Amino acid sequence: MKINNETKVGILTAIAIALFIMGFNFLKGKSIFKTGNYLFAKYTNTKGVMISNAVLINGYKVGTVYEIESEDANLSSIVVTIKLNNNYNIPKNSLAIIKEIPLASPSIEIKLGSDTKYLQTGDTIMTADSGGLLGSLGNKIGPISDQLKVTMGSLDSVLNNLNSTLDPDSKNNLKQTIANINAATSSLVISANAIQTMLNAQSGSIAQSMNNVNSITKNLADNNEKITKSMENFEKTTEHFANADIDGTVASLKKSIDNLNNLLEKVSSKEGTIGLLMNDKALYNNLTNTIRSSNILIDDLKMHPKRYVNVSVFGKKDKSIPLKAPLNDSSINK
Repeated sequence: MKINNETKVGILTAIAIALFIMGFNFLKGKSIFKTGNYLFAKYTNTKGVMISNAVLINGYKVGTVYEIESEDANLSSIVVTIKLNNNYNIPKNSLAIIKEIPLASPSIEIKLGSDTKYLQTGDTIMTADSGGLLGSLGNKIGPISDQLKVTMGSLDSVLNNLNSTLDPDSKNNLKQTIANINAATSSLVISANAIQTMLNAQSGSIAQSMNNVNSITKNLADNNEKITKSMENFEKTTEHFANADIDGTVASLKKSIDNLNNLLEKVSSKEGTIGLLMNDKALYNNLTNTIRSSNILIDDLKMHPKRYVNVSVFGKKDKSIPLKAPLNDSSINK
């Protein structure tokens, strides 16, 4: 049987189309015959996941997206078919999360669970929504933006109230207050400089004081032995005081004072020679007369020595009248 050229061209065209489809599906990671390990994941939003996108576990590619199709016409549930490269042990409570990557294609990341039972081919894996980097940032910026709007409105109201409240005098007072704050700030700067000068490690007064303290402590350390000896001497002195018979000394002193009091009492009384001498007026007068007579005799001896001593054989005897009273110093000098 002879095949005409038109039939040959048709057969070759069909074979070429089949090969093209098979190659196209192969490049997308989809084989013609559905063999291997497959899992299904249901999403309400696939976030741009395409066929042949990577499926990762702990950053390692374990498969690809094989097929994406909707369960209903409303697109409320989208089923993603995942083809695994091998028969992996994936716990049943694992989650398939769509991971958005800026400037790159999204991928599906499987977060392994802790169940001891594993998913089998044809099972449906649980899914979870991930906002991604931009989604999380948008979710955080949204409330902040709302709060910022409220804050700006409040700030605008405060500024309007402030402008209506501040009259020229209040503005001048505010300027004066700001000027005072600037002056106070300058004073604080000067004080800070002074404190820094005091705290200077080389020339500061605190450093000098610490040097003096160090010098004193060094002197104390150098004279530690002398101080120890002085403390020992002081301890010995206090020990001697403690061991001294203070009570006996006080008793002896009291006895001496009693004897002195007795002596003074006897002197004050008319008993004894001293008592009589001090209290007997007649004895005092006699002593006074005796002393007066002695003075008269001595004066007469000075004035008339020849009356008492005559050394001349032919001398004349002194016949002058004896003195009746003692001479004054003036009469003797004459």
